[in-house]
Amino acid sequence: MTILVDSPLWPAHGRYWSHLVSDSDLEELHAFAAANGIPRRGFDLDHYDVPEDVLERLVEAGARRVTAGELTRALIGSGLRIRAKDRPAARQAHRRPDITSRSRRPTEE
Repeated sequence: MTILVDSPLWPAHGRYWSHLVSDSDLEELHAFAAANGIPRRGFDLDHYDVPEDVLERLVEAGARRVTAGELTRALIGSGLRIRAKDRPAARQAHRRPDITSRSRRPTEE
């Protein structure tokens, strides 16, 4: 299990951003992000968007710096990758309340 981070190539909100991923497990990714002060709101289905100013701190904490291509290949190989065309449906499913976990009582007639 490895946490990977690519170079900050993605401009948004006046700065550049990197992607932070796990090559095997989302729980590992969430734990690493939380331990390093990356807010959960930065998570985008299969990766965290992280600003360039935290990149070196993440590498010092154990993330392995890779190219964008290496990161993408590792994410695909892990089975965690959500393709661009599948993202709208995945986001919708992610926002839905889990109706199967609600207890159901029989209705009285």
